[in-house]
Amino acid sequence: MIVAPSMLASDFSNLSDEIIRMDIAGADWIHLDVMDGHFVPNLTFGPPVIAAMRQYTDKPFDVHLMIDDPLRFLPEFRSAGADIITFHVEAAKDPAKTVDAIRAGGARPSIAICPGTPAGAVFPFLDKLFMVLVMTVEPGRGGQKFMPETMEKVRALKQKRPGLLVEVDGGINAGTARTAAMAGADVCVAGTAVFGAKDARSAIQQIRDAGNSVSN
Repeated sequence: MIVAPSMLASDFSNLSDEIIRMDIAGADWIHLDVMDGHFVPNLTFGPPVIAAMRQYTDKPFDVHLMIDDPLRFLPEFRSAGADIITFHVEAAKDPAKTVDAIRAGGARPSIAICPGTPAGAVFPFLDKLFMVLVMTVEPGRGGQKFMPETMEKVRALKQKRPGLLVEVDGGINAGTARTAAMAGADVCVAGTAVFGAKDARSAIQQIRDAGNSVSN
């Protein structure tokens, strides 16, 4: 199980320290939620802030674009240091063109689907994707409860393309990580469960162990 702490739950006044803390704590990836105030109601940060954080870790930056028409901004996010770029199928005017542009820019392409979007919405693009992100809460804010019914989409995606990475995001802790792993999830995004823990290293390891216990 890959664990990607979400900076959405970090202390925004100390982003450099928070990035370093997650790196030392054993994060596999760093998850960065970009919100535009249109596709989702909240605003977070954009390429300049991501570029500023990039210098503090070599861990892969897993950038989740919760923005309208993401194709317009791909070069900026790639230049800022995005290694994996996820966009929402619900927000893209041309998902196939967006996937191709991410690949052409040298990043790994991923598509996210909201809880109300069926897995089949991304089936036409699976052969070109590195990963699919299944939202296990409604996108836009942290601290929501995990929606177990979304696990059916994880199963459907793994059945359709077994080698595809499937990421889950929303309400992830050691307990829900095991549920997700049983459905076939490979990557867990965790926010409050890691940043709110007294010991971030222990919290990350508990999520990883919970996921790995299913296959082991």
